Amino acid sequence: MKKAILAIVAAACACAAQADTLEKIRETGVVRMGVRESSGALSYTTGYGKYVGFHIDLCHRALADIQKQLGLPQLDIKYAPVSSSNRIPLLQNGTIDIECGSTTNNAARQQQVAFALTTFVEEVRMAVKASSGIQSINQLSGRGVATTTGTTSVQLLRKHEKAAGVDFQEIFGKDHTDSMLNLDSGRADAFVMDSQVLAGNIAKARNPADYKIVGEVLGVEPIAIMLRKDDPAFKQSIDNTLRGMMKSGEIAQLYDKWFMKPIPPAGAIVNLPASEATKAVWAIPNDKPAEEFTLTSAGARK
Repeated sequence: MKKAILAIVAAACACAAQADTLEKIRETGVVRMGVRESSGALSYTTGYGKYVGFHIDLCHRALADIQKQLGLPQLDIKYAPVSSSNRIPLLQNGTIDIECGSTTNNAARQQQVAFALTTFVEEVRMAVKASSGIQSINQLSGRGVATTTGTTSVQLLRKHEKAAGVDFQEIFGKDHTDSMLNLDSGRADAFVMDSQVLAGNIAKARNPADYKIVGEVLGVEPIAIMLRKDDPAFKQSIDNTLRGMMKSGEIAQLYDKWFMKPIPPAGAIVNLPASEATKAVWAIPNDKPAEEFTLTSAGARK
């Protein structure tokens, strides 16, 4: 019994120590950043262990402020590629200290981790050929609509009020590239997906001007930097930097760098202006989960 109690106490102490990320950084001079290899312009690799993107730049900026706050002569940032399935466990067990990718802040995840202020709001919309004349959901009747297997985009489309009575055919791609090919080949007349995914695929097309993103916003999701739960001091430090960047306009300039200008490695331009929903969270910062994040409250386009 005594051994069992000691084991529980030791585990509790370990968790408490792990949750004090600032102290961990102070003692080691190291921070481990979880990154994504292909999360659009938010977080991706250019090869050879180099990771770049909008959220990675935001994390670098926040960590530079923490380095000053802790009085460290230098801070060693170690990158750790993560996936959708392992990012939360790796954050919880201390393998990474911060995740700078494309993670949606929702109520279920808030039971396991914490989130910094929302910095990007994803919108689900549709891409069409510029010559198609399609501008709205109600023009999809009798047409093929491409989406990617395992996503919920078409479900959002069917639930939209303007989709009532619109009879379209679902055409599934095995991945986003395959779905874009369905649009490119004419097999589908529209590709419904996250706007960042759509914009990224358009940027890589042979002639990006042949496509455009149109139609109503079908859904919004707050995307944020992910942190360990029950570590308010670390969250406050990250939030302070982000709030300052939002107030000064620096975050808008950084957004334009990644979404409106040529980006590495090939110099493609994503060409995705900041949405009204994203601008709204910059104007009034918050860390609300997706369940409290409606089209109206986000200021998204109707």
